[in-house]
Amino acid sequence: MIIPTSSQLRYLGKPASIDDMVGDDVESRVARPQDYDRIVAVIDDWWGRPVRASLPRLFLDHFWATSRVTDDEYGLAAFLVAFVSPSAPELAYLHFVGVRPDRRRSGLAESLYGEFLTYASSVGCRQARAVTASGNEGSIRFHQRLGFDVSAPMPNYNGVGRAMVTFARSLETMTRTASIGSARLPA
Repeated sequence: MIIPTSSQLRYLGKPASIDDMVGDDVESRVARPQDYDRIVAVIDDWWGRPVRASLPRLFLDHFWATSRVTDDEYGLAAFLVAFVSPSAPELAYLHFVGVRPDRRRSGLAESLYGEFLTYASSVGCRQARAVTASGNEGSIRFHQRLGFDVSAPMPNYNGVGRAMVTFARSLETMTRTASIGSARLPA
C-alpha cells in the first residue's frame, strides 16, 4: 500500500494518518494495462450514466505507470488515470478518477489526487489540469475543495454542443519532494 506522507496529507488538509483517511482495508498500486477491463466494466454503473467512451483503452495502454488502482475486500474501490503531458512536461493532467459509490467521501479520491500531484510536482510539473462536463456539480465541488480554479462552462470545448468546465491548479507551492513511497510514483 502506498501511504501518503504527513506533508501530503497536510497539503490536502487531512489527518496525517492513512487509517484516518481511507481505512486500512485498501491497497493502492500502479495501474496496469489489464486493469482497463475491470474499470470499464463498472464506470457506467458508478456514474449512473454512460461515461465509458470518455476512457478509451489507450489511456491505460500508454499512461498506466502514472495511474493508480485501489482495491478493497470487494474488489475495485477506486482508480485514477493521470499523466505528465508528453507535449508540455510542466503540465500534469488528471483524466479520470472514480470511486465506487459505497466508498465515496472516504478520502480515496483525495488520496489518489494527492499522490499524483506530489509526484507531478517532484518531476517538475508546475500546473495540474482536468476537465469535466459542465453539469457535473460533484466534480466541480470536488476540484474546488482541492484548490483548483474552475472555469465557466466553455461551449463546444469537446466538439459541437459539448460544453466542458476546466480546472487548473498551480503546483508551484507544493513541496518538491518525490516522496510517493520513496521518490517515485510507479512502484
